[in-house]
Amino acid sequence: MNIKGQHFLTLKDYRADEIAELLDYARQLKRNFKQGQPSTLMDGKMMAMIFQKPSLRTRVSFETGMFQLGGSALYLGPSDIGLGARESVEDIAKVLSGQVDIIMARVFGHEIVEELAEFSSVPVINGLSDYTHPCQALADFQTIQEAGKGFEGLKLTYIGDGNNVANSLIFGGLTLGMHVFTASPEGFQVGEGVQSWAKQVSTETGGSLTVTESVEDAARGADVLYTDVWASMGQESETEARGVAFKGYTIDRRALDLAKDEAIVLHCLPAHYGDEITKEVVDSPYSRVFEQAENRLHAQKGLIALLAGNESG
Repeated sequence: MNIKGQHFLTLKDYRADEIAELLDYARQLKRNFKQGQPSTLMDGKMMAMIFQKPSLRTRVSFETGMFQLGGSALYLGPSDIGLGARESVEDIAKVLSGQVDIIMARVFGHEIVEELAEFSSVPVINGLSDYTHPCQALADFQTIQEAGKGFEGLKLTYIGDGNNVANSLIFGGLTLGMHVFTASPEGFQVGEGVQSWAKQVSTETGGSLTVTESVEDAARGADVLYTDVWASMGQESETEARGVAFKGYTIDRRALDLAKDEAIVLHCLPAHYGDEITKEVVDSPYSRVFEQAENRLHAQKGLIALLAGNESG
């Protein structure tokens, strides 16, 4: 597999075999780490981490990942560079390209990571944008594999807002041959552009997308139940209205009973217990939520090493 020097903005840009190999490599690095084998894959290399949005999992997983690979990571918060305000995105991309080996950006608008990638001579990783969250999806798929489930024909049900996380599950899931179901109230479903892409790709991969308002239809027979917060960061003013709109769109015991007996439950966190998911479900044997959170570290380590072209050992 050779993705050295490529950008990682959305899983739409990657083939099924590339995603599968990336996941295999992430699991290899995880095994090595658990066995106490040190890594020098990123020895002497530096990652610049651009944050427009604060984060727990994204910052800790990327910073820790670079450290475990023998490299270093530099945090650049909103007040450090004034992305697109004090200095243009183009200039920032060119400056950082001359000083670091890889760039990760967690931003509001997807056009920002696209512009960074356009003008950067080093790989750019989308740590999150309003359109897609591909690093999260890699960790999700790794967790599904570790639960002993294959991708082809798997029913992955997402319940909640048709947001960036839902988009990423669709992009990666359909590419890998999954049947993705999304249950969202009217006005909050995945966008028409994503649905059109899914219709086209499904003829090539055997995967499919079903968009419904019915939690029952989506959850019935699911191999994986997945959810996210109803109001994402930047949507705080909509919290009350969304709470009304999403009433009943909860992964609870009722939804779990509709899924397969061996189904697993995923949530990208943070969780608002009693809203999109109950604590009973997160604490149940079906939950892989915290393994999923840990896998952000390992999936991203594999991604970093491959983009930097250092996949030996």
